[in-house]
Amino acid sequence: MFTQMETAGIAENHLYHDHATGLRAIIAIHSTRLGPAIGGCRFIPYDHESDAIADAMRLAKGMSYKAALAGLPHGGGKSVIIKPEGAMDRTALMQAFGRFIDTLQGRYITAMDSGTLTSDMDAIATSTPWVTCTTTFGDPGPFTARGVVRGMMAAVEHKLGTPTLAGMHVAIQGLGNVGMAVAQLLHQHGARLTVTDINPALVASAASRFGAATVMPDAIYSVAADIFCPCGLGGVLNPTTIDALNVSVVAGSANNQLTSTAAGEQLHDKGILYAPDYVINAGGLIYVALKHTHTPQEAISAQTDAIQETLSALFADAETAGQAPFLIADAKAEQVIAKGLATEPTRAFA
Repeated sequence: MFTQMETAGIAENHLYHDHATGLRAIIAIHSTRLGPAIGGCRFIPYDHESDAIADAMRLAKGMSYKAALAGLPHGGGKSVIIKPEGAMDRTALMQAFGRFIDTLQGRYITAMDSGTLTSDMDAIATSTPWVTCTTTFGDPGPFTARGVVRGMMAAVEHKLGTPTLAGMHVAIQGLGNVGMAVAQLLHQHGARLTVTDINPALVASAASRFGAATVMPDAIYSVAADIFCPCGLGGVLNPTTIDALNVSVVAGSANNQLTSTAAGEQLHDKGILYAPDYVINAGGLIYVALKHTHTPQEAISAQTDAIQETLSALFADAETAGQAPFLIADAKAEQVIAKGLATEPTRAFA
């Protein structure tokens, strides 16, 4: 495990088992150099415990980079609760997880992620103040979508020389909470949409509401469009799917879109401008991180909109350096973290 931690740059790995509830949980903290680590909690089944630990570490690093380039006073963390087989008392499980978080005394702040619900965050909040995305917080999804669309504007201006999304053809993969919100915003901007999802009802809804064309899930990669917008699961950009792409820009809300560094280089070599996922999809994190300080909604929106400026500068720097933007983003994030000063957590969530 220590080799894995060193490779991922993880500072802390915490494992917890609660006999009474059956809770088995991992909290990985990549860094607290800029402030308390923040990141969501996954609640999904795993075939092997080692996979859960690896997932937490990989995602924690991404959260550090996301917070750094979003200008937030936070480091990156991630937690995983291994979903038990069979019956369970979900509320008691989440309350036990809250007690686990509380032992870290503010070094890690949790949020929703795959498999967790607002009600889970409410249960966690009965045991610790170090939690977001409770009923009182509201939905961060629209802010994620807002940032994605702003990032697209930066990408098309850099790649295609147009400051508007009007008339752009966007192929959207995934119509969940964020994907559907992205589709709605793009429709309002006058973009033309082709969409897909494994849920036919969501596809039908987008077709009806936005006049979107529809394709089967496997066909989305070969759609001739201006932008490919992955908004579902991560790991969708691999040698096979990249080879099929017929777009100028990849810009979407999905996390961990690239399966490897080589995949990112392949996009660059193919002449496709890739907006690094943790930069373009930071709107939700910005919302969650600022909401607890009672930052006005207008200010949260303004910082989310700044994703456009961040990506514009990133694309320009990448072009000057002759490198893929994701490599420049990684380097910039590491620089921000390295310059940060360690801070003591505050009881802001109390």
